[in-house]
Amino acid sequence: MNVLVLGGTRFFGIPMVNELLRRGHQVTIATRGLALDEYKENVKRIVFDHTDGQSVKRALRGRYYDVAIDKIAYCSNDVRRILDVLECERYILMSSTAVYAPKHIDTRESEFDPAAQALVWGERSDFSYEEGKRQAERALQQRFPNRNWLAVRYPFVIGKDDYTKRLLFYVEHIIKSIPMRIDNLDAQMGYIRSDEAGKFLAFLADQNVTGAINASAEGTVSLGEVISYVEKKTGRKAVFSSLGDAAPYNGESAYSINTGRAKELGFCFSILQDWIYGLLDYYIQSLGG
Repeated sequence: MNVLVLGGTRFFGIPMVNELLRRGHQVTIATRGLALDEYKENVKRIVFDHTDGQSVKRALRGRYYDVAIDKIAYCSNDVRRILDVLECERYILMSSTAVYAPKHIDTRESEFDPAAQALVWGERSDFSYEEGKRQAERALQQRFPNRNWLAVRYPFVIGKDDYTKRLLFYVEHIIKSIPMRIDNLDAQMGYIRSDEAGKFLAFLADQNVTGAINASAEGTVSLGEVISYVEKKTGRKAVFSSLGDAAPYNGESAYSINTGRAKELGFCFSILQDWIYGLLDYYIQSLGG
């Protein structure tokens, strides 16, 4: 198939594109042209600014793709700018489990209905991240109900290549004895590994499924467990303080993500406990701990 990837040059976009190529798809990546990529002659490239409607029109008008995978739509206007122009058989939006308010143990797709509340057109700066993703899904449901679309909802994506450095925050603060403020130490939470997040999106390119779908590694872990492991591995003690640096996962309640729909398609997710401690070891080593 002919697959358009909007945003595929870093983090889990890289294993996604590589998996699409491995599956035999013809891949075109669309970016602003500011980042180099590793794909050489294996992909085609087009350049446009996702936030500029005229730029999108110039780049996409008259083109057709079997599947478009959009990793960089963060608001309703982002979706409208693309789908008002792009001709494709299927459109896959990278959404987020942040659309659920709140998440909880065994969170299921039906718990956020993008048709249930009013669509608000706006730019990324008009919304929080969470509301931006909700409005992006509402744009799909309410403006483009007849398009063949899928919204993929991920929890926190983590891995060695995680540019957000959110999980690394906890490891670094322990090793360097930097005070931190954490409000959810015992909350069990779910994650997905970056390479798996990429491969799942590529897997979905071959599936005939619409609506919304969750993805997550199997199982959960608490920040307390993470911190205890790092303390034992390094011999350092975490420093907690109400005046410390605010931890990046603050505000998250205990949750797990139900992935039954993805499993019915035949995708098997990894077990979180099998690899998260290896990732913590990598972070510890990278910091000289």
